[in-house]
Amino acid sequence: MTIDATTDAPPLLVADEARVRTLTLNRPDQLNACNEALYDALTDGLIDAAEDPSIAVVLLTGAGRAFCAGTDLVEMASRVMDPDSYVEGKHGFLGLIDTLVDFPKPLVVAVNGLGLGIGTTILGFADLAFMSTTAKLKCPFTQLAVAPEAASSFLLPRLLGHQAATWALLSSEWLSAEEAHQMGLVWKLAEPDDLIAEARRHAEVLAAKPISSLTACKRVMVAPLKAEIAAARERENQCFVELMGGPANSEALAAFAEGRTPDFTNLPPGW
Repeated sequence: MTIDATTDAPPLLVADEARVRTLTLNRPDQLNACNEALYDALTDGLIDAAEDPSIAVVLLTGAGRAFCAGTDLVEMASRVMDPDSYVEGKHGFLGLIDTLVDFPKPLVVAVNGLGLGIGTTILGFADLAFMSTTAKLKCPFTQLAVAPEAASSFLLPRLLGHQAATWALLSSEWLSAEEAHQMGLVWKLAEPDDLIAEARRHAEVLAAKPISSLTACKRVMVAPLKAEIAAARERENQCFVELMGGPANSEALAAFAEGRTPDFTNLPPGW
């Protein structure tokens, strides 16, 4: 298992019970923001679960007060400012998304706290999503001056409808648990102390069924979406390349590093 060098603690906790594998993002001091180590650990965790014949369902949640604060912006800034010294992980962000697209078993997500970026867009790949009533979600793409990610430009309009997805993806505003539930981004809400038990109860209902049938059901449900997901990812990646390191993104990352609100009013025309 990959080790988070900042804490010497494993960035991902793994526990098995009743044919359910629980994967817990474990960088609580960083609000479970995904650095390369966590992207790699989560990807490996999903691959291992997919290949393990004793595991029927995966339950994903976070440690501490956050679910996942998205990509680690400190690491992102270092990548932009000093690309020659940046060390990429084995899988990285794109490898994680590849694995989510192809993950063959039911994926249950329990959003225990705040979720930003991939901490929100990963819900597009959830087969069942639960959320604490005190949690909140945000897609901060326009705040960071980048494009949507993880095929969210296709998956969120499909889940939420065009206008709700427009607000979620373009506003960079927080979504409360009630708003996320009303939009259809999550399936059920639970009080904080009940969240994991409620998500696990549903996961265990699925896990008691034949794995062969579970995977067949998921495969035929997801198959019609795969070409659209691939096309959306290609469009998003191209936009991301065009925007990353540009004037607006540089201002956004500088503002983050300096602890201030970005000011996009003095950018060159078109930015």
